Order: sequence, then C-alpha cells, then structure tokens
Amino acid sequence: MADRRRGVVENVSGDFFVDETCIDCDACRQLAPEVFADAGEYSFVQAQPETAEAARKALRALLACPTGSIGTAHPDRAREVRADFPMPLAAGVYYCGFNSPKSFGGSSYFVERPGGNWLIDSPKFLPGLVNRFESMGGIANIFLTHRDDVAEAEKYAKRFSSQRIIHRKELSSQPGAEMVIDGFEPVELAPGWLAIPTPGHTRGHMCLLVDNRFLFTGDHLWWSRTHRSLNASQSVCWYSWEEQTRSMATLATFTFEWVLPGHGERVKQAVGEMRRQIEQLTRRMRRQD
Repeated sequence: MADRRRGVVENVSGDFFVDETCIDCDACRQLAPEVFADAGEYSFVQAQPETAEAARKALRALLACPTGSIGTAHPDRAREVRADFPMPLAAGVYYCGFNSPKSFGGSSYFVERPGGNWLIDSPKFLPGLVNRFESMGGIANIFLTHRDDVAEAEKYAKRFSSQRIIHRKELSSQPGAEMVIDGFEPVELAPGWLAIPTPGHTRGHMCLLVDNRFLFTGDHLWWSRTHRSLNASQSVCWYSWEEQTRSMATLATFTFEWVLPGHGERVKQAVGEMRRQIEQLTRRMRRQD
C-alpha cells in the first residue's frame, strides 16, 4: 500500500499521490496521462483529476500499478473500478490490468474466442480477476512472449487447465509449458493465430499475430510518446541488438493495425503506416548497430 509520507516531491497536493517505491513501469501514465507524468526514473502526480472520468482513470492506474506505489485519500473508491478490468481495447481484445511486479509491470492481454480464450503474458493472480476470466469463459491458451513476462502464468494454467506456449530458448522460465516452439520460422497455432519468433530482446522472444490485426509484441516493439512513432531500445536488449534488428525487419512483411506491447504504449494505426514505421525503425536500428 502506498505511503503518503514517502510521496515523491514532484506530486501536486491533493487526493492522489505516488510514493518512492515506483519502478517507472509507465502503466499509470498510459492509463491516466492527464494525472500522472514522468519524472525520469519514476512517475508523479502532475495534476489532480478534475472530472469523474479522470478520477476513474486514476483509480484504474492505482489498481494496475504493480508495486502499489499509487495512493489516494479515499482508498475504498478503488473497489468502484475493479470490474473495469479486463479493459476492452477492441472487439474481443482486452488489457488485463493488475500488472505484476514479477514482469516489472509488464502489460498482459486477454482475447475472447468461441474456440477458447487466450491470455497473452500474465497479470497478477488475484481472485477477482480469476473470477472475471471464469465469467468470460476461462482461459484455453496462454501465449508467453518471453521469459521476463511470464509472471503468474503457471498459476493461471493450473487454475484453468490452460496450454502454455513458449519458445524453447525461454523454457527455463516455464519448464512445465505444454507447447514448446522450436526454431525461428513463424508457426500457425490456430487459424488466424501466428507465433512469430523475434529474437533479440531475449534469445527466444516471440510476437503473436492475431487475425492480421493485432500484434502482441512483448518487449520487442512499442509506441513511443516521446518520438511519436514505433520504437525499440538497445538499452533494454538483453541478448542481441543485431538479432533484434533482423527480427524487426521481418515484421514489415506482415499485416497488422495494432501494436500491443508488454512494456511501452499501445497504438492502433493504418496498416500502411505500421509498415512504413517498421521499415523506418529498422533503418534507425541498423544505424545504431
């Protein structure tokens, strides 16, 4: 629970605050950009919410915060927004919320499908969220982009008898995974579901392309508010920047209009604009290399 006595100095006074346990995961700034801002190594409250909708967004950020670093003078109000998660992004596609500290606050996603629902990476394992997933038809498959963002996947797999899907190079993070991807060619998991190996950030990192619309990118690719474009960063590449650059170039051969990352901001753009930005990003990455 956040402690106002440990609040960061940049907070404006009022109901909401951020304390010094913040790990700068960016979740709050994505969910309530009017309220939270970036101090460089942590978030802070730049403006107190002035409308009911802004307050609701700030409460969502409080619940999503992986480290419980956001507080409010009225903590009971958080109950009002628990049912907002999973939060719809598009038809049948949801952001789970309740980011886990085990994945450094990475985002995870839930996709509803008649043949069985999917979880992409993992949020915290919480009774309320488990009940929501249950009411939506459970979880048939759990796609894990890479070792950093598995979080509570094993608990969800056990609770829902789910099939976990991970690349062999990441298997040590989920040794009991039910389906293991080998090699570095795309693999069709089901009609409209394509696992695309994208080594670089980690050796066995994968993206998931759904219906040629939604690209779940883990820590390979995200939208940058600062640059107003798709982005990747050499500073958080744990395996090979050269490999990540090659992997990025391959994404220009696929069709998608959403980028849904673990870390970094989500974005929807026209297919042609996505391709243009991927090609532009690849050129920047090659120059850095």
